Amino acid sequence: MQHKPKTVEVGAMSKRDVRISILIIGMMFFIFGFVTWVNAILIPYFKIACELSSSQSYLVAFAFYISYLLISVPSSYLLKRTGFKQGMMVGFWIMAAGAFIFVPAALTRTYSLFLMGLFSIGAGLAVLQTAANPYITILGPKESAAQRISIMGICNKGAGIIAPLIFAAVILRATDSDLFKQLPGMDAIAKSAALDEFIRRVIVPYSVVGVVLFLLGLLVRFSPLPEINTESETSTVAAANAGKKSIFEFPHLILGALAIFLHVGTQVVAIDTIIPYAQTMNISLLEAKTFPSYTLAATIIGYCTGITLIPKYISQVNALRVCTVLGACFTLGIIFMNGQVTLLGHTADISIWFVVLLGLANSLVWAGLWPLALEGLGRFTKLGASVMIMGLCGNAILPLVYGHFADVSGERLAYWVLFPCYIYLIFYAFYGHLIRRWTFNLSSSPGIQLKKEVQHYGISQDQDI
Repeated sequence: MQHKPKTVEVGAMSKRDVRISILIIGMMFFIFGFVTWVNAILIPYFKIACELSSSQSYLVAFAFYISYLLISVPSSYLLKRTGFKQGMMVGFWIMAAGAFIFVPAALTRTYSLFLMGLFSIGAGLAVLQTAANPYITILGPKESAAQRISIMGICNKGAGIIAPLIFAAVILRATDSDLFKQLPGMDAIAKSAALDEFIRRVIVPYSVVGVVLFLLGLLVRFSPLPEINTESETSTVAAANAGKKSIFEFPHLILGALAIFLHVGTQVVAIDTIIPYAQTMNISLLEAKTFPSYTLAATIIGYCTGITLIPKYISQVNALRVCTVLGACFTLGIIFMNGQVTLLGHTADISIWFVVLLGLANSLVWAGLWPLALEGLGRFTKLGASVMIMGLCGNAILPLVYGHFADVSGERLAYWVLFPCYIYLIFYAFYGHLIRRWTFNLSSSPGIQLKKEVQHYGISQDQDI
């Protein structure tokens, strides 16, 4: 007999069901963080084992994140057909398949197979993210959505802190430093044998990961996680969406997807570039490796602040506005502030601490964007979520833009690429999320006039901007 999940309307869940659901989705976000942030270790690991150039090694991040762009929209149709829970199960199973691909890839030391495995893991994550983010957004009252998403962020970033440490403990050995020194002097046969042994260390851990992911898929499928009905609409939402046939008829969603693209790009730049930036200050790699943890710690502090303050003391939209403005200010601090300071045992230019503070500025942006972008989508929610998840390809693209300008102008000036990103995020936080329809007006002035509907406190009115 087929298991049929309980379906509930949005807002009709008991507090107990909400708590259980948050716990289950929090576990999923921990998995998201674990498999995502371990890429920071896989990049140098594959570079050595597969004898890659630097640009080739960064295909790890590209193969992983580009899957979000390609798979997110198909994910929405999968979720529409299967529902959230079965869709999550399929996502876990796709990830499991990607983990198992690491086995033949390691046995043959074939980098393209590793990239295929990473793409598959990313594809599974795209399905899970397309399901989990709107699910946690609509799971409870919309005014506290940022609070729930902040809890998910702690699970995600907490996993990001421990994932590289666990992977390094399982894969790397104390004698590897000597091995790396000996590799250039080895003959071809001995070198190939040493690298084969080195790369095959991933077989056992990724086999275990594959089994765990498969079982997690079953666990979520048959868990008490209720199936939330997003297909039915309230009379107000139905009236607003009457006649709408395309997701592109929701400007606040499309603008929100662009905001997600820029936000995740700024976030990964803040974390992934801080070690090279520290090295420009003559800080050794051994010392510089701790700086990404400081940035992640600042992000977690921001999440905790959001959980404490939202919505009792500050609304989630105002929290978003504060964070986007701080991001722009901290970017200017990176570029213009100078002077040596000693903090947490590090003597460095003060500008690097503004890079760390970007973690704080970025903390509540994701949590703030989702409820604003999904507002009023009704039956378009799943497809809208997939459009938002497509924006995660910013993780693959914006660091490349930063790298280009770092080669041309240096690491410090390359941080200018973040400033227009934060300016756009400020625009969306203050005005962009209010836009409800595109209007072409060729009679008065060329171009596009955007109109917004302000719906605060039950008041609806049109305003030109």
